[in-house]
Amino acid sequence: MHEENKWSEMTAHPQLHSELTGVLDDCFCDIESIDVFNNFKIYPRIQKLTERDYFRYYRVNLNRPCPFWADDGHCSIKDCQVEPCPESKIPVGIKSGNYNRYSQVTNANTDIVDCEQAQDLGAINSTLSNYSKEAFEDWARHDDAQDHFCELDDETSPDADYVDLLLNPERYTGYKGPSAWRVWNSIYEENCFKPRSVYRPLNPLVPPRGGDDDGEGFYNWLEGLCLEKRVFYRLISGLHSSINIHLCAEYLLDEGWGKSLWGPNVQEFRQRFDPAETKGEGTRRLKNLYFLYLIELRALSKVAPYFDRAFVNLYTGDRQEDRATKELLLQFFNETKAFPMHFDEKSMFAGQKIEAKTLKEEFRLHFKNISRIMDCVGCSKCRLWGKLQTQGLGTALKILFSEKEIKNLPEHSPSKGFQLTRQEIVALLNGFGRLSTSIHQLHSFRALLKEKR
Repeated sequence: MHEENKWSEMTAHPQLHSELTGVLDDCFCDIESIDVFNNFKIYPRIQKLTERDYFRYYRVNLNRPCPFWADDGHCSIKDCQVEPCPESKIPVGIKSGNYNRYSQVTNANTDIVDCEQAQDLGAINSTLSNYSKEAFEDWARHDDAQDHFCELDDETSPDADYVDLLLNPERYTGYKGPSAWRVWNSIYEENCFKPRSVYRPLNPLVPPRGGDDDGEGFYNWLEGLCLEKRVFYRLISGLHSSINIHLCAEYLLDEGWGKSLWGPNVQEFRQRFDPAETKGEGTRRLKNLYFLYLIELRALSKVAPYFDRAFVNLYTGDRQEDRATKELLLQFFNETKAFPMHFDEKSMFAGQKIEAKTLKEEFRLHFKNISRIMDCVGCSKCRLWGKLQTQGLGTALKILFSEKEIKNLPEHSPSKGFQLTRQEIVALLNGFGRLSTSIHQLHSFRALLKEKR
């Protein structure tokens, strides 16, 4: 199909997305340009890149207790857990964790049924080949020899395990209801600079407020915020939207004869994003996804010089594989730099020096708090992808706020001013891969909705 035909097909939006068009708020980029750029330039490349060995293995600690409330999970998701490799087969430094630290809280029959359904859907496939296990020990030796100048978290924990992301795709697991709402409610209500007196529209944990539930008061408050705080809310909303699109696109449609059938659930998608069913919220949510995409795209274009240096390699122990992976990554960066309508991060934290520094630190602490909330997600697979995508966004923000350090990178040696760990790199690329996939899946939903109409 010719590209112009693809363009006309993509812009023939059904009524559901008649409002999802034009220029985004807080920047000068339009949605149609992002669609074409992502679906034809970025998406194919990021898919290939995240299949490489360097990017497919993510080290994560899924055992950290929730620091904010009793770990109730989704009936504690006792069956939605990681089955680690036998300890005898895991190299030193990659130890199996105890994944059974969940307490029984509820006896509701409906929760028990949901838990049984989640037994397979939310469990993590922790299968690793013998080659992988031997390679990880070599990777650890290589990484330990590098200079690290940032705070390490899951990477150094004895409870952390490597997970093969290709064996654990992000999709519907049955994790839903009050437990999942509580996580997102905590993120929005306590970490998005919002006072208690302002009510977020369509909050499932708050009774409907009649006319006040149309969001007018909330959005009047949001527009009155400074750019930085408004951006923060839009990033979190965009991440939430992206995750919901993945769950709608990879939904369990049939579970007959021991073989699960996964695919797009149009009705689920409409419930979350149809303007008519969400009082206009769906369009705002999707626009925030595009905004988040722009922020991370900008970060990727800015960090390219870090990887351009000859001594920076994506080490797996296989020289040929490592060279090919780096070549693919540099080609990908060239595509990101070619995008003509990047977000201008210089507009952020541009006020008085002291105020800007205080605001930036507040921004950082709020985001750090959100990353800790991800330890409260009751489903292991959801927690895995939540932690990865949160770290990916955190790494993108770290890049955008380190422009001077990146410009002054030494050509032939590591820099104490700016450094990325293996986990940050893996999270950054896979996290952006999830956003790219979301925008690509939106095109598929538009086509399905057009057929149904």
